[in-house]
Amino acid sequence: MKILRFSDLCDQGRVRGQRVFIRADLNVPQDESGRITEDTRIRASVPCIRMALDAGAAVMVTSHLGRPTEGQLRPEDSLAPVAERLAELLGRPVPLITDWVDGVSVAPGEVVLLENCRVNKGEKKNDPELARKMARLCDIYVNDAFGTAHRAEGTTYGIAEYAPIACAGPLLAAEIDALHQALANPKRPLVAIVAGSKVSTKLTILQSLADKVDQLIVGGGIANTFMLAAGLPIGKSLAEADLVGQARAVMDAMAARGAQVPIPTDVVVAKTFAADAQATTKRAQDVQADDLILDIGPETAKALAAQLKAAGTIVWNGPVGVFEWDPFAGGTRAIAEAIAQSSAFSIAGGGDTLAAIAKFGIEDKVGYISTGGGAFLEVLEGKELPAFQILQKRAAG
Repeated sequence: MKILRFSDLCDQGRVRGQRVFIRADLNVPQDESGRITEDTRIRASVPCIRMALDAGAAVMVTSHLGRPTEGQLRPEDSLAPVAERLAELLGRPVPLITDWVDGVSVAPGEVVLLENCRVNKGEKKNDPELARKMARLCDIYVNDAFGTAHRAEGTTYGIAEYAPIACAGPLLAAEIDALHQALANPKRPLVAIVAGSKVSTKLTILQSLADKVDQLIVGGGIANTFMLAAGLPIGKSLAEADLVGQARAVMDAMAARGAQVPIPTDVVVAKTFAADAQATTKRAQDVQADDLILDIGPETAKALAAQLKAAGTIVWNGPVGVFEWDPFAGGTRAIAEAIAQSSAFSIAGGGDTLAAIAKFGIEDKVGYISTGGGAFLEVLEGKELPAFQILQKRAAG
């Protein structure tokens, strides 16, 4: 993918004295009193901001936060807590600017945070007039927000159309490189893990990957639907019986290419959906009518782990069991540890996946951890993301 990279502009000395507008993803969780409870996204945005400051730019940063109503800035929608945390991380003041669309005063070597961009009327619908106004604020537009790359909004698409220069920040560029390595030019075998509660939410992803991957590991409620398609009992487990035909079609498409969807040979079941429920391991064909499947069994986990250790590339989206509860965490732990031990290039994304990675302590053993949930899923579906499209268009001149 041919895009202009902000790091290249800095290396070429083209940033000094320029007004740089950075679209970051600073949409962090907060408690009821407005305190930030997890600041990964803020910390991830710091390298791009430092890069711009070190290059001598006048730096403007903006982001959305929550779901504000356009034209109304409520206290809970303000980026004020983010500005405070950003100032701590950068070791310098970060003034928060409101009503910034018609002009911003910032000198080279300084950084300001522009208040919640989704408060601006026309942001979500990518209003051209708003986009042109924002583009006039800067000499260089930098998109460093992969988490919003699947949305064609004013600060993710429109401004990139009209800014003198539009480029990708280091975080976005790293996502593009990792996704390209995993999907466009993978080392084989390519193994994808797609798990979740419902086939319906991931059906297009499964269909898209069925044409690309060598092994498609399914987990969670999705695996139960595939077990039904394979003629196995699932008791009262979560599944979508009306999608058994689609699941079978995915299995057939894989088989036609000599690829496979491994079906569990053993599972961990319980009679109730509870953290303290009695966990029992059973052969897949022995699941009873009152059983709930809450994890894959040790035999299945061992087989999948062997496949992952032999893989060339691994794409991971979703835990294979109710990993939050220790009696049903064995399958996801085995998957996580196998990915950590594999020499394959691995890329992981999605909120539950990141939580599992954190729980099992393998953050430094995954090749790349994607910062964007919805955007990551849309790439797996084979969709072209608007933010990528406009940066490619601008790079082509």
